[in-house]
Amino acid sequence: MECFEAMQQEFKNAGIPFFCGEPLARHTSFRIGGPAGLFCTPRSTGELVRAVGLCRQHAARYYLLGRGSNLLFRDEGFDGVVISTCEMREEIVVKQNCITASSGVSLNRICRAAAEHSLTGLEFAYGIPGSLGGAVYMNAGAYGGEMSGVLHTVTFLDGEGRILTKPAGQLELGYRTSLFSRTGWCVLKAELCLAPGERETITAKMEQLLNRRREKQPLEYPSAGSTFKRPEGAFAGALIEQSGLRGAQMGGAAVSEKHCGFIVNLGGATCADVLALAERVQQVVKERTGYMLEKEIRVVE
Repeated sequence: MECFEAMQQEFKNAGIPFFCGEPLARHTSFRIGGPAGLFCTPRSTGELVRAVGLCRQHAARYYLLGRGSNLLFRDEGFDGVVISTCEMREEIVVKQNCITASSGVSLNRICRAAAEHSLTGLEFAYGIPGSLGGAVYMNAGAYGGEMSGVLHTVTFLDGEGRILTKPAGQLELGYRTSLFSRTGWCVLKAELCLAPGERETITAKMEQLLNRRREKQPLEYPSAGSTFKRPEGAFAGALIEQSGLRGAQMGGAAVSEKHCGFIVNLGGATCADVLALAERVQQVVKERTGYMLEKEIRVVE
């Protein structure tokens, strides 16, 4: 894009680190994705707001990337600016029963902070390989809990460049969706409100759930977590297994032998492989069970 040269100079002037042609496979849990036109790594909220502002000023496509744990970039890459939050200074403030953290902080670190301060309610998130911003964006959840149950407020950058704070009740939180997934607005920080508990009990619950993940999920292979959303009245993994698709493969992508709800990268899988296999799974499951599975992973166009 012609605007990239001008943007590079402005990123330099603003002191925001950036790279040209950075392989996105290095920044996603699936280890899949072509190069980014520009890849920038703001180190503070101020730099993040500035980076987004520059993209808007130059009418450049941009994508906000956390830890890349629930998405696929195309094999041809992203012809725009990818703004990663992973180099931002990790800020966590614990006050009474609430934890406030910046968007790039990992869920695991926040869970450990909660345990250290004897706060319960976030144990379900321990082991989810994502950032706080991504978890808010998709209302992440597991083992009977989800972010909507602990979120109090979120501070974000809206489409007009304003920094706003809204209570959780105004964020349209639903099953793997939120106001942010529909608008693309940038989560800056969030406040979580928990309950007092016993530190030993909280830690034990976290370790129990982490061990359960290790036993049941194919963590030995790159993936984006659960490939499909849970259909009403059923479980995606069970439907896929019932349809005879355990181990089904397209190129380097395969339905996990360990948990059929996961498509994994056996090595060298492309985005095209994953999407072709996901489509095959959807078709076969629909034919054999009547359920139409909906993808949970996001594909960045």
